[in-house]
Amino acid sequence: MTDQTRTTQAPLGIDELRKLVAEGEIDTVVVAITDSLGRLQGKRCGARSFLEDVLGHGAEGCNYLLSVDVEMNTVDGYAMSSWENGYGDMAMRPDVSTLRLVPWLPGTAMIQCDILWPDGRPVSQSPRQILRAQIERLEAMGYRAHIGTELEFIMFDDTYEEAWKTNYEGLTPSTRYNIDYSLLATAKLEPVIRSIRTGMEKAGLIVESSKGECNYGQQEITFRYAEALTACDNHAFYKNGAKEIAAQQGKSITFMAKYNEREGNSCHIHFSLTDLDGKPVLAGDGEHGFSPIMEHFIAGQLASLKEMAYFLAPNINSYKRFVEGSFAPTAIAWGLDNRSCALRVVGHGAGLRVENRVGGGDVNPYLAAAALIAAAIHGIENELPLEAVTQGSAYQSMADRIPTTMRESRELLAASEIARKSFGDEVVDHYVHAAGVELKAYDSAVTDWERRRVFERL
Repeated sequence: MTDQTRTTQAPLGIDELRKLVAEGEIDTVVVAITDSLGRLQGKRCGARSFLEDVLGHGAEGCNYLLSVDVEMNTVDGYAMSSWENGYGDMAMRPDVSTLRLVPWLPGTAMIQCDILWPDGRPVSQSPRQILRAQIERLEAMGYRAHIGTELEFIMFDDTYEEAWKTNYEGLTPSTRYNIDYSLLATAKLEPVIRSIRTGMEKAGLIVESSKGECNYGQQEITFRYAEALTACDNHAFYKNGAKEIAAQQGKSITFMAKYNEREGNSCHIHFSLTDLDGKPVLAGDGEHGFSPIMEHFIAGQLASLKEMAYFLAPNINSYKRFVEGSFAPTAIAWGLDNRSCALRVVGHGAGLRVENRVGGGDVNPYLAAAALIAAAIHGIENELPLEAVTQGSAYQSMADRIPTTMRESRELLAASEIARKSFGDEVVDHYVHAAGVELKAYDSAVTDWERRRVFERL
């Protein structure tokens, strides 16, 4: 079969991969990790070498992969990686549960990895390891986390190369007006959007829907929820793959939280709990149909949100999305099907869940999910009481506010007892330093905005 007609669904089993390699259908296996910025990084391995060597022993990668800036520059000040320790290797250990086809790349499969030190110890600063640790804490309490992420992006008719040459200015959005829920306008984008949907289905993700959004060229594609680690693996795979598919068709897409002064790109995260047997635990006989666990679950997220906002808003640009009346939240409040709140409770019965609306399209899913789980644990362990529901617009409420700058988030994270108890000093210090690196780069940059305002008139 050709790559276009294959119907096999991922995840692939190792035995099936061996068969496909022997038949000549798969010749490349991408070995991938997710870095501190949420990007897939790694190597392309020959399929035979992967099966005979990498599968059993892992692949190697420089330990700077978790300690660089967005430009891949080495950065001083990280405990785990430096010139002083020689920038040695880490091991990428394949997780066979993530093995899948990459249908839009000929002869290619992908596997996602945990990151270990050469002696076999997990690298605590790795986003996937951070999430694993929180999942283990939660499961020790008898609960399992389920996550669904909803990513928005803006698509342009320009290629990535054209966008680069113009310094990302004057790009042509793929639509000319607000196309929220429009079927006519989104039909015009179907060559690309359908390719993304069908590509992801063939790779094993279950697509729920795609729809137009408010900003010009803005789209959202949603996938069925899953256990937390699987959902984040799928998120990272999708985000990388959507860019690849768009590029193949001469388009470019951005997941940046705030591309322009119109609506930003969100990443709403739907979060629920079951017991270890899969029985939902959030619905009950209390007010609003809540169980006591649900009340503590929400209260913990409210109590932790300000201190751990960095894990939901990890870039300078993230904070420009928090504008009143923009469908992005500003108030640390919860409501029943209320889109003005940071936490929107939706569903009922077994489908009862909390939608966290704080994250943007630039979020690192593992860090965001880990923060939400840690916050839930904090609420449940301490049996925190739930504050009153917000009625009406949270934008007009007296509720505490989400941090409006990375500098504020960095300071709050550095001082957070909840974060340090949940993640440990190694992890918190690593990401506090990452925020400082970004702030230093931003503070030294001279922007187009400054030149336009000052060049002639001042």
